[in-house]
Amino acid sequence: MNFIIYDLEATCWMGRPPYGVQEIIEVGAVKLNMYGDYLSSFNRFVQPMVNPKLSRFCKRLTSIRQEDVNRASLFDQVAHDFIEWIDSDDYLLCSWGEQDIKFLQNDCKLHKIDTDWLAHHADLKEQYYKSYGLKNPVSLSKALDMEGYEFEGVPHRAISDAQNLVRVFRSQIDIWVY
Repeated sequence: MNFIIYDLEATCWMGRPPYGVQEIIEVGAVKLNMYGDYLSSFNRFVQPMVNPKLSRFCKRLTSIRQEDVNRASLFDQVAHDFIEWIDSDDYLLCSWGEQDIKFLQNDCKLHKIDTDWLAHHADLKEQYYKSYGLKNPVSLSKALDMEGYEFEGVPHRAISDAQNLVRVFRSQIDIWVY
């Protein structure tokens, strides 16, 4: 089995999203084998369709520039490339919380893409707080701190978050249930 440790960034605003839609604007992922060994990584920007102009808040939060998404492919092409990169029938998508899998499901629906490839998913945030017997889930940065790591990379960027999540995942690989 391969583990696909991924994170997404999505369009965002200070208030409610226009038209009630948030879209994925970046996919970052790291593929690990069953032992937690690094196999490869995937990082792509995505051009939003419904709200193509990024808000000032979103650009400041993520450091993603308007020109980054303007030059990017639409979600259907990035999803196709992501699925090809996964390149296995035996994989588990792993994210920190349930938000990212919901974003993938919503964007697949928006772009009329089959969602069967999303069927095998693990919420590592839930696994983490349960394995430590914590009362409530913690942020990825708090989990990194609890494991003795400092955040590396650019906060609120999908590939940096995925790479940091790999560090937490590896520290728990023998404990968690998949």
